[in-house]
This record gives sequence, structure tokens and C-alpha cells, in this order.
Amino acid sequence: MQKIFVTGGTGGLGTFVVDALSHDYECVVLGRDLATDVNGAHALVHLAGGFGTDWTKMLDANIAFAAKAFDALVPRLADGGRIVAISSYATISKPAGLGAYVASKAALNALVEVSAKQLASRRITVNALLPSSLDTPAMQDSKEPRVPLDRVAATIRFLLGDDAASITGGLIPLLP
Repeated sequence: MQKIFVTGGTGGLGTFVVDALSHDYECVVLGRDLATDVNGAHALVHLAGGFGTDWTKMLDANIAFAAKAFDALVPRLADGGRIVAISSYATISKPAGLGAYVASKAALNALVEVSAKQLASRRITVNALLPSSLDTPAMQDSKEPRVPLDRVAATIRFLLGDDAASITGGLIPLLP
């Protein structure tokens, strides 16, 4: 069974995705220290992030930690591996009042696109999913339509598989 690294694997989205992927992959859920002795993993599934309006917190949660995770874990990925990151549809819709969140997720998108080019020689694909509001426990009281978590997990599973070997540098919207 192939091993995959998962950041942010303990939140509402992360718990669901880890459970869904654990049928096909051995999920190595990493904390903020990113400590692991695993080499040759098949993928990095970067679910860690945050939502809010505080610039410092959003930059740390959504881009600084992503850059740290990429730096620490990409050298541990097998050639031909996969990276899938969770960004946000807000980088397309750009809602008022969410400048810090949108800017930090847009920076994550740029990291994904540049990394796809940098890792092409190793045949590592790098893509980001851009879901709108997710159907997590934290959003249960929301009246707006939400993306089902099983759809997120299924899309990640597809991007980890052989059928997605030619998809890289993608910023893939996921809508309800």
C-alpha cells in the first residue's frame, strides 16, 4: 500500500479525507512540525489552512505553512508522485471583506503552479482544488450551498491515481 503525507488531517475536512483515502493509501498524518522518517511516499495531500480576516494568521496558515510543507516533504516524495493542495474558490470569486484569506490562498495557487513546473522533471504532478464553502461541521448552520466532503475526497483520490498523471498545475474549482 502506497504511503501519502497528509497535512491538516485532523480538522473537519482532514478527518473525512483521511478516512476516505485510508482504504487505498497508508496515510501519514503530520503535525505542524512535519516530522517524519518516511521516504519514497507517493503523495502529499496538503489540507492544512485557515479561514479568517487577520493578515498574519492567514499568511501563516495558508501560505507560510504550505511553503514549509513543500520544502520539507517534496524531497521525500517518489518520482512520479503527486501533490494535491486545498485552496479556495474565493480566489476566483474574490468576496468583499476577505482580502487576507483570498490573498493567502492566491499565493498558495501560485506555489502550486510554480511547483508543477519545477517538479515536472521528476514527473510529480501538483494541483490545487478550489472548493467553495465545504460541508464541514463548522458550516452546519450556514444557509449557503456547500461542497460535499465525499466529492472533495473523490477528486483527491482521482488526482492521486494513474488516470491523472497528465494533469498538473491545475487550479480546479469544486462547486456545490
